[in-house]
Amino acid sequence: MYKCEREDEILALLNETEYATVEYLAKKMNISSSSIRRDLKNLEERGLVNRSYGGVKIADATGKRIPFSLRSHENNSQKKQIAKAALSLINVGDVVFLDGSTSAYFVAELLPAVSGVTVVTNSVDAVSFLSRYDVKVYCTGGNLSTENKNVLVGGYAQDFLRRIQADVAIFSVQSVNASGDFFDCYSEEVSIRNIMMQNAKRRILLCDSSKWNKTSTFYQGNVRDIDYVVSDQDLNTLFTDPIPEKYILA
Repeated sequence: MYKCEREDEILALLNETEYATVEYLAKKMNISSSSIRRDLKNLEERGLVNRSYGGVKIADATGKRIPFSLRSHENNSQKKQIAKAALSLINVGDVVFLDGSTSAYFVAELLPAVSGVTVVTNSVDAVSFLSRYDVKVYCTGGNLSTENKNVLVGGYAQDFLRRIQADVAIFSVQSVNASGDFFDCYSEEVSIRNIMMQNAKRRILLCDSSKWNKTSTFYQGNVRDIDYVVSDQDLNTLFTDPIPEKYILA
């Protein structure tokens, strides 16, 4: 197993258990305790875990850059539930923007069931998945993000998106506060989403309950700027100024 694969597996295990000892991780992964300690040291230096005597836990994710391989394990059932609810907002023959979020990826997994849909995305994972099906897919191209290795960003990707008008833009962010402002930690992805939102007739934010009442580095927008927010939690109780017609409970 390569070092990066070991680190991803450690993060996935910690996401399930919240806290684990070095011995537990070594036994679970069938590698030496010394190898686990080296990997944990590297993960701690990157701000992804917090070590204590004999054990380790996932660091607070707010504002942190968590790998896609770990994010895809976070609140998995809630994200799939939200994706199913969002699918009801997609019509036959729609042109759909998908961003590079894990929540949008779960929507991508359901899109082959929608007749005549066309997908436009900067997500490497969504393109890879949809290539197995008879779905028309356009990849934005662009630079592979140095912050998030599973998305394409930069001027080329932005120029591509500016030339396309979509029926719906489906995206997620890292955090949403009580005023309805939403934020992300990847500046280049904020620019990509802005264009998707500007060039789509309908804008749908996917947000599981773990993201509420938090903040992150870069402002993306406000729920008043979009058409729907799909969540696994009743949003009327969370926002200081609720807009019930925008909210869909998954």
